[in-house]
Amino acid sequence: MQFNDDFLLTTEWARKLFHRHAEKMPIIDYHCHLVPSEIHENKGYENLAQVWLYDNGFGDHYKWRLMRANGTPESVIRGDDDHAKYLAFVDAVERAVGNPIYDWSHLELRRFFGIEERICRKNAETIWERANALITTDDFRAKRLIQRMNVTCVCTTDDPASDLAHHKLLAAEEAGNGFKVLPTFRPDGLMGIDCEGFSAYCDRLSDVSGIDVVDWESLKAAAAQRIDFFHEAGGRLADHGMNSFVFCPASDEVVDQIVCRALNDEGATAAETAAYQSALALFLMGEYATHDWTLQLHMNCFRNDSSKNFGLIGVDAGFDTVGDQPDMVYQVKCLLDAAESADGLPKCILYSLNESDWLGLASLCGAFQSAPARPRIQFGNAWWFNDTFSGMKKQLTMCAEQGLLGNFTGMLTDSRSFMSYPRHEYFRRILCHTIGEWVEMGRLPEDEEYLGGIVEDICYNNAHDYFGFFE
Repeated sequence: MQFNDDFLLTTEWARKLFHRHAEKMPIIDYHCHLVPSEIHENKGYENLAQVWLYDNGFGDHYKWRLMRANGTPESVIRGDDDHAKYLAFVDAVERAVGNPIYDWSHLELRRFFGIEERICRKNAETIWERANALITTDDFRAKRLIQRMNVTCVCTTDDPASDLAHHKLLAAEEAGNGFKVLPTFRPDGLMGIDCEGFSAYCDRLSDVSGIDVVDWESLKAAAAQRIDFFHEAGGRLADHGMNSFVFCPASDEVVDQIVCRALNDEGATAAETAAYQSALALFLMGEYATHDWTLQLHMNCFRNDSSKNFGLIGVDAGFDTVGDQPDMVYQVKCLLDAAESADGLPKCILYSLNESDWLGLASLCGAFQSAPARPRIQFGNAWWFNDTFSGMKKQLTMCAEQGLLGNFTGMLTDSRSFMSYPRHEYFRRILCHTIGEWVEMGRLPEDEEYLGGIVEDICYNNAHDYFGFFE
C-alpha cells in the first residue's frame, strides 16, 4: 500500500480532485537553482548516486544533512566512491520515517524509473542495478527529465552580471525542447556592500553593463541596465535573499557617501549596510514595478552556521538553518510601505523560513493589495525546512484563512536537482488532501466543477497568468 495511487489522499474528495484535476496539470517551476548550462548541454549521469546526491556539483544539502545525522563520514559524503555514497544515503533513508526526503525519494524512483521497492539496505543492490541500467539512456538526460514531468517553464536563479548566454541558446531551441528556461534576477553580489569583494563585483557590473560604476547614481544606472537585459531575455522575476534585514531610510547624499567608500574598499558598518540595502531595494522594486515583474523575498535564514565546516566545505552544503530575527515582519512592512508610497511596489511573494513570521506575513499581504494583480502581494509557499507534509498543510490553511487560496500560485522546487519534480506531485496531493478534508467537514460544497477548477488554478493556471512568462 505504500506510495500507491492514493498516497496521502485520505478522503473520497481528495482522490477525486487529485486524479481528475491536479494530476494532469503541467508544471511551472518558478524558482529553482538548476544550472542553465547543464540544461542546454543536456547533462547526463552515470549512476543513481550522481543524479541523487551530486546535483550540479554542489551536492544535495537536504540529503547530505540526513547522511551526517546518520553518522556518515564526510569522506563518504563528499568522496569519489559513488556506490558507497549511495549505500550511505539508503541507510539514512531507512531511518528517515516522516521526513519529506523519505517520501520524495520513493516518488522519484517510481516516477522516473518505475521502481516500487522500498528504499532499504535489503533492496539497495536491486534498486542500484535497475536504475543504473536506465540512467545512461537519453531518457535520463537533463532535457528529457524536464520533459517527462510535463514542465512548461523553468526559472533559474541568476547573477545580474551574468551574460545569460545559455538562456539565449535555450530560447533559440525552445520549440524543440517544449519548455522555457527563463532567468531570475538575484542581486546578492550587488546587495553585499559589507562583503569582501564588493568593489570587484561592481567592476564586473561595469564591464557587462557598459556603465562605469563610480558612485550611487552610476550603480543604479548599471543595475537598471541589467534589469532591461534580463527582461529582454524573458526574465519576469527577481529574488532577494533577506537572511536578515533592517529597513533604514537614508538620503541619496548619504547613500552616495556609503557607496563611494565601499568602492574604495573601505567597507561598510552595519548601519551603513542597512541604509544602502534599503535604498537599493527600493530602487530595484521601482524598476521591477515598471517592468511588471514579481519580486520574491526569501527571509529569516541563518547561513553557514558551522564556521568550521564552512571553512572546510563552503556554502550550500547543509549548514544553514532557520533564522530568528524577531522583528522581520515589521521591517518588511516598512519596506513595502515605503515602496508603495513612492509608487514603486511590484507584485511580491513573501517567504520566511521561520513560521513564527507566517501569520504576520500572511496578514501583511492583505494591507497592500491593489488592482489589477490577483494578488499584488502573496504569502509564499512552505519554503525549505517547511516544505514538509505538516508545513505545506499549515501554509495552505493560513493562506486560505488570511486571503484567497484560489489565487495562490502554488509549488516550486527551490532545487538543484533535475529529479526534484515529484515534489510538485507531493504538494498537489497535500493540496487535495487538505481541500478534501474541508469538504468532508462540510466547509466546502460537493461541487467537483468548482473545486476542480480551484485545484487546477493553484497547480498551474494561476502561475501561468500571474507571472506573464508566456506573453
